[in-house]
Amino acid sequence: MIQVFNGLYQRYFSEDEAIIFTLLLLVFFTIMMTMGSIIAPLLWSLILTYMLQGLVNSLVKLRLPRRVAVYIVYTLFLGTTLLIILVFLPFTWNRITILINDLPSMIDQIRGLMLLLPANYPDVFSEGQVQQWLSAIQNELALVGQQLLSYSFSSVTRIVTWMVYTVLVPIMVFFMLKDSAKLLNWMESWLPEKRPIMAQIWHEMNDQLANYIRGKALEILIVGGVSYLVFAVLGLNYPLLLAVLVGFSVIIPFVGATVVALPVMLVGFFEWGFSSELYTLMIAYAVLQMVDGNILVPLIFSETVNLHPIAIIAAVLVFGGIWGFWGVFFAIPLATFIKAIIRAWPVSHHVDLIQTKSAKK
Repeated sequence: MIQVFNGLYQRYFSEDEAIIFTLLLLVFFTIMMTMGSIIAPLLWSLILTYMLQGLVNSLVKLRLPRRVAVYIVYTLFLGTTLLIILVFLPFTWNRITILINDLPSMIDQIRGLMLLLPANYPDVFSEGQVQQWLSAIQNELALVGQQLLSYSFSSVTRIVTWMVYTVLVPIMVFFMLKDSAKLLNWMESWLPEKRPIMAQIWHEMNDQLANYIRGKALEILIVGGVSYLVFAVLGLNYPLLLAVLVGFSVIIPFVGATVVALPVMLVGFFEWGFSSELYTLMIAYAVLQMVDGNILVPLIFSETVNLHPIAIIAAVLVFGGIWGFWGVFFAIPLATFIKAIIRAWPVSHHVDLIQTKSAKK
């Protein structure tokens, strides 16, 4: 057993950089697992800074002074943030309130439809089955009501937390944009001078990660905006809420579009029933998803991520289970990062040569 571990060590950890990089990864994941909620404002700031850095670099290429480019990009970021907080969030909350008020009538409509099942399909459904299902639904609704009540009691703490985020994150984003070169030099001072593994991983990941984050944000805006226009033109209720759901559904590959199709179909059914308007809505939704997957994604993502669909789904499940929303959002970049580590990791063939020579003897 000792020889096995010794062989693995000499094969994969024969270089000092491999050991240092492994320790850095362990420290990073330990901090994320134990202190993720505490350092969340810092993570938000890093992500936003990384997204805005591309705009700063683009303005610098147009021969603008870097400080001026930083101020322009930060002003745009601050204006967009204020627009979301002061306009978008209150309007969305108003729509949510209307939806909550309409829920009792929707539930009564579902109950009425379920009670008709034994009469319309006596060979498939019985009254006992329907009553059992209605009781189960009632119990689930009661449980959801208790969870919402407990959530409302802790809402004060959550409001304070979001207020802190609203103040801290823009401040940290400004200083990270302004002093990005100094911060990168400080971080590099803690790394070994010769770091070919880290350099290869960084060069491989930098363009792909930047392309993914900015492209995914643009895809969310385009898909959400087009969805809102389609829902508004068709006269569907709660078009903004449903458009937000459709926009964020692109975060979860292969699954998000299917899951979000259910609330879209239900809202359309409650409004129109089984009619031509409902069929038009579902056809429009299907066309939107096909255009997104076959035209929009190839245009936005200039560098496609060469990952198998099973690997993508596994990454969504694993990282989403660990870090929630951000784990799902960064599932593909994290999977690509792991793939880059595997490709760049040094493998010593010294042990293999020794085993080959001993086998020949």
